[in-house]
Amino acid sequence: MKLLTFEVRTVLGAFQRIGLLWQAESGLDGLVIDLNATYARMLAETDPRPQPQRWADFLFPSQMRAFLELGEPALQAARQVEAYVKALPSAEPETRFGLNGERLVFRLGEVTQKTPVPQPRMFRDFLAFETHVANGFKKRNEPIPEPWYKLPVYYKGNPNTLLGHEEPVIWPHYTKRLDYELELACIIGKEGRNIPLEKASEYIVGYAVMNDFSARDIQREEMLCRLGPAKGKDFATAVGPWLVTADEIKDARNLRMTAKINGELWSDGNAGTSHWTFEQMIAHVSMDETLYPGDILGSGTVGFGCGLELDRWLKPGDTVELEIDGLGVLRNRVGTAGTV
Repeated sequence: MKLLTFEVRTVLGAFQRIGLLWQAESGLDGLVIDLNATYARMLAETDPRPQPQRWADFLFPSQMRAFLELGEPALQAARQVEAYVKALPSAEPETRFGLNGERLVFRLGEVTQKTPVPQPRMFRDFLAFETHVANGFKKRNEPIPEPWYKLPVYYKGNPNTLLGHEEPVIWPHYTKRLDYELELACIIGKEGRNIPLEKASEYIVGYAVMNDFSARDIQREEMLCRLGPAKGKDFATAVGPWLVTADEIKDARNLRMTAKINGELWSDGNAGTSHWTFEQMIAHVSMDETLYPGDILGSGTVGFGCGLELDRWLKPGDTVELEIDGLGVLRNRVGTAGTV
């Protein structure tokens, strides 16, 4: 499934919902199914249990993190909604309404996509690709530190600065070296602590494309002091366009990753070239520390997956498109300093 957080504007203001991307064989693709409203309608038609709307409100809250915290019962209910919609005549989903007259289906262009899991408890970004690490240290005429091969290192990012697909990036006024970073993100699906490596994959609910925007000039100054990154990173990280459940990805170690700036291909890599796996990251992070549903782990940048490695830099007005096989395209436009 492709799960997303979206926002709709009404006369009463904007409302955030969780949805399911539906791509029908008939060509009516790019439809967003409102999981809450559609599940209530489905129960009213097919299930004798009372209070269908109360069941829908419980299983499909407006926050993706709260939905993931319900675990497999909520995911199973979402799969039931997907099957229900697929069984309808091709044009019928858009003509149906919920129990209270609300719309069940929206076209992608009618909604604002948010990051799939807004405000996770924790966002961690790793440094998993050896080529990227080697290129960075080469610029400083230094070898890769030996400890990098001993443990998967990461920094803790700012979960309040996550952006979604098509959300604009405000250029920080304190940088002249704005960069993109082509990454794969995994989303944690259940709570765990001291997770053994052989069971780590069971904690991954899905994957998404990630762009860890970086202010390279201030980041360099921070890292010379052996702390950070901080202001070099925590202004904008885009994750999206949706969360693709793990069962849809046959091999997360063989996904092509590309970056285009204004339509021009700048980066082309593969997720399988990482030195560290998400399973190893999960086992490492969870040592005497609890992982929670909705937590996001970034892979770090694929080799040659950023402007720093290419000696090319973003400019105000650039459109950055990151694409990963099976996960879609994450697109963001960069504004000028202090604007979008």
